[in-house]
Amino acid sequence: MPLPSHREQHLTSSAMLQDIVIGLSDGLTVPFALAAGLSGAVQSSGLVITAGLAEIVAGSIAMGLGGYLAGRTEVEHYAAELAREHAEVRTVPEVEQREVLDLLIGMGLSAATADLAARELTQDPGQWVTFMMKYELGLEKPDARQAPKSAATIAGAYAVGGLIPLSAYFLTATPQQGLLWSGLITLLCLLVFGYFKSRLTGQPPLPGALKMAATGAAAAGAAFYVARLVQHH
Repeated sequence: MPLPSHREQHLTSSAMLQDIVIGLSDGLTVPFALAAGLSGAVQSSGLVITAGLAEIVAGSIAMGLGGYLAGRTEVEHYAAELAREHAEVRTVPEVEQREVLDLLIGMGLSAATADLAARELTQDPGQWVTFMMKYELGLEKPDARQAPKSAATIAGAYAVGGLIPLSAYFLTATPQQGLLWSGLITLLCLLVFGYFKSRLTGQPPLPGALKMAATGAAAAGAAFYVARLVQHH
């Protein structure tokens, strides 16, 4: 009875988690800092909301585009290295065979076993090049479909993160009240986000939560006081 097919999802899940972390962390801190800075300079919550929404839209597009370009760069880099390895296998096979042998010996195989394995492996140019890509260059074949997925994930996470600190300004009468509630909401979210992010990445959760919250607080505080200084000059 044939075994059911199983498709590994580890790489995709890891890439998506990384994209969510990138989008959310910037989304929670940058719009929060902008809103805090404006709260120290203007008396209208409407202005803070308008500027905040504009920043979220621009930031989402910029972050999404950055994620897309990073994904495409990885694909193009892999393709260039793959072409180079194929060319070397064709033009200098003896050198490449020796590199395979050295790699296998470095993995712990005896010289005799490594020699036998190298001879068999280099009979198939496709497998030969794949081996060199992975074990000589340390490159895994990237998913060509990941770039648009990363763009959408990062942009969406940034927008969600940015709307959290801005939401307080919709419900309060003045920017100063909005800043108070925005600060409380955002710091709580940063603590929770930092805690779970640290747990998922194998880091100590509590220091990770405090570090994330401190980063957001420092950014917002700096923006607020710079705006106040500019206003008074």
